Amino acid sequence: MDVDGGAGAWRKPGRARFDVRVRPGTADGVVVLELGGELDHDTVAPLREAVEEHARARRIVVDCSDLGFCDSTGLNALLKARLRMRETGGRLDLAGLRPPVDRMFDITGARAVFRVYEDTARALADPAPHAGGAGHD
Repeated sequence: MDVDGGAGAWRKPGRARFDVRVRPGTADGVVVLELGGELDHDTVAPLREAVEEHARARRIVVDCSDLGFCDSTGLNALLKARLRMRETGGRLDLAGLRPPVDRMFDITGARAVFRVYEDTARALADPAPHAGGAGHD
């Protein structure tokens, strides 16, 4: 998991195919997970570790704006993380879905399960996300 580095740090030569950067949100108990690269069966471990590490957060915003690919393993990891957060009274929201990842969320119906924001700034600006499912853009 990469906690430092600038935008696009996972795109540098020699970096892993997928990386997760963690940063605090704008309020206490809010964490942003910035995903970059390709999320699939072979690369999902850092996402699972980051969610586990921050499972006590009040809210996790997953920034997908630099995520170029997500397969069913990645989708399932996000769905499981969302359920785990709900069980503890927290939320897991998505931000910055871009093609082709957005298309996969639409086709599978998973987009309707998550609260999805156009970008992380809008997600963090939402003062009191409602409990439950689908959101807005």
